[in-house]
Amino acid sequence: MEEIDITTRNRIAELRRAIEDHNRRYHEEAAPSISDREYDRLFRELSDLETRFPNLAAPDSPTQRVGGKPLKAFGQITHRIPMLSLDNTYSEEEVTDFYRRMERLLPNEKIPVVIEPKVDGVAVSLLYEKGELRYAATRGDGSIGDDITQNIRTIRTVPKRLRGDAPDILEVRGEAFLDKRGFAKLNAERTKAGLPEFANPRNAAAGSLKQLDPAIAAQRPLGVVFYGTGVIEGAVLEKHSELFPLLKTLGLPCSEGWRLADSVEGILRAIHELDRVRHDFAYQTDGAVVKVDAFAQRDVLGFTAKSPRWAIAFKYEAERVETRLHDILIQVGRTGILTPVAALEPVAVGGSRVARATLHNEEEIERKDIRIGDVVLIEKAGDVIPAVISVRTDLRTGSERKFRMPKKCPQCGSLVVKDKGQVAVRCVNSQCPAQLRRRIEHFASRGAMDIEGLGEAMVSQLVEHKMLGDVSNIYELNAATLSELERMGEKSISNLLNAIERSKSRPLWRLIFGLGILHVGVSASRALADHFPNLDAIMKGSVEELQRIPDVGEVVGRSIYDFFREPGNLEMIEKLRGAGLQFKGEEKTLDHSGSKMKGTTWVITGTLGQSRDEIAEMIIAQGGKVSGSVSKKTSFVLAGEDAGSKLEKAKKLGIRVVNEAELRKMMV
Repeated sequence: MEEIDITTRNRIAELRRAIEDHNRRYHEEAAPSISDREYDRLFRELSDLETRFPNLAAPDSPTQRVGGKPLKAFGQITHRIPMLSLDNTYSEEEVTDFYRRMERLLPNEKIPVVIEPKVDGVAVSLLYEKGELRYAATRGDGSIGDDITQNIRTIRTVPKRLRGDAPDILEVRGEAFLDKRGFAKLNAERTKAGLPEFANPRNAAAGSLKQLDPAIAAQRPLGVVFYGTGVIEGAVLEKHSELFPLLKTLGLPCSEGWRLADSVEGILRAIHELDRVRHDFAYQTDGAVVKVDAFAQRDVLGFTAKSPRWAIAFKYEAERVETRLHDILIQVGRTGILTPVAALEPVAVGGSRVARATLHNEEEIERKDIRIGDVVLIEKAGDVIPAVISVRTDLRTGSERKFRMPKKCPQCGSLVVKDKGQVAVRCVNSQCPAQLRRRIEHFASRGAMDIEGLGEAMVSQLVEHKMLGDVSNIYELNAATLSELERMGEKSISNLLNAIERSKSRPLWRLIFGLGILHVGVSASRALADHFPNLDAIMKGSVEELQRIPDVGEVVGRSIYDFFREPGNLEMIEKLRGAGLQFKGEEKTLDHSGSKMKGTTWVITGTLGQSRDEIAEMIIAQGGKVSGSVSKKTSFVLAGEDAGSKLEKAKKLGIRVVNEAELRKMMV
């Protein structure tokens, strides 16, 4: 082992102090004093020294925030004080009623309140003992949350050791978020890699915190804003407003832009002020939280069964703005469906500049009477693509033009059809360049064959250069042909070819899903792979046999049957066979005898902490099945936020509904 001299020890200590200081300046004060390049140089030097001298590596070094070994599963943490949710309102009248109610409960007293931004993130709780971070947990069901300590440790703004004179025990609560600028960059990278975009920063943050591999979480631009406490020992606070300076002293990032008020008028004024500046924050906010400042008054006001009586969350309406609709463009999807998209006069909405908005379909355009040239009202409530809500018909001049779906595909010129009973209009040409690009992008996407590097831009280049005529041509690509493309160096070529090679071992259900058969989603793909021993058996299946399979049914069964009767599809599949893809189903060799989930059937709905595919894999690994629709045969419905009709149907049928925390308790 190389000998360690005092100069090396001092340099490592100096680098650690400098990097922590730069982390604080960049993330907490938004005032970096060095460039990213200079920061990376310092970080790399420290990492190299710790590699050379492993005896000097330390668990609290800044380099350790890049993640540890992947966890096998999330443990559970019981909150020392429950994490209750707040009552929400969109009504200023209800905010007034909230304050008047407190005045009745606390007669003849001034009731100062703190008004702070409501961060649209994921609720987390961190416990520090003697200044050291012991654990971090999600809210979960309010009493028990998931242990996400490993992933929280990767966030640079979260200190592993508090600065200054820390309390003996400090439990801090806050919101984990994905930086807005970083979110846009992350989605751009995912698009380039052929991965689906995240719908909004909150979902992306939730998914990042639930990654089993902390190294993945470390790659995401996560942050935390702390705004409350649970247990505190060794420090005395009498007011909520005293918490913020304490958190700053300890090095914990906390709510910014908070206000104090002691009247209804003051509260509403503060809410409006925060609304005007909310896009200036690095994170998304969707409202303002009003909390009684004095803890003694909070004790008197108490709690309901679900929420404190001393706090309320006012949520802003989704932001709507007016702009001009210059044109209606047509996008062609992988199955040939033509989707109208509004081309708008660029306008700022939801903190970003918008020039496109979805119009869904021709019937939606007719129902809202949207015309080219109209002034329209658009709304963005956190989604990537905003929507046209209504039209200012009172501003029409007579020059506006009604929209009609084209009779021919704008990409290939082929005739389009509208099937009986369907809203969608489709291009019937399977060789349409737009369809071809979308089919290949779908085949390579993370949910299907997961070929990293084969994103939209790369696929467009390959199709344009006639290197891809269908998905089977992916496996004919080589270094010589790829070197003809722009911006393709040796490393990029090697990475792409390695990703293509790895995709050959993907399970059968992913191949089925990747083929892009009309109406066939993940659940039907899994059902087919479970029912049949191999792809050849599926191809030979009769319409009647296919239609009897759960999650398939009449329409999907006919679509599968027709797909495997098309000569072009059969030729493509033979090429895939020759390339060595996995045509056999997975052998069921796992012993699930001790699993509570053996033989159960699950339906997954709503927004969850992990992607549905990842959760489905976990359920299947425990001996369960995953279905796409709720029926009397369904054992459980896993419901996240904004669960819709599937949740309602489950309640009507008396099927047990569980959350993510309950799901994890059931796992072996």
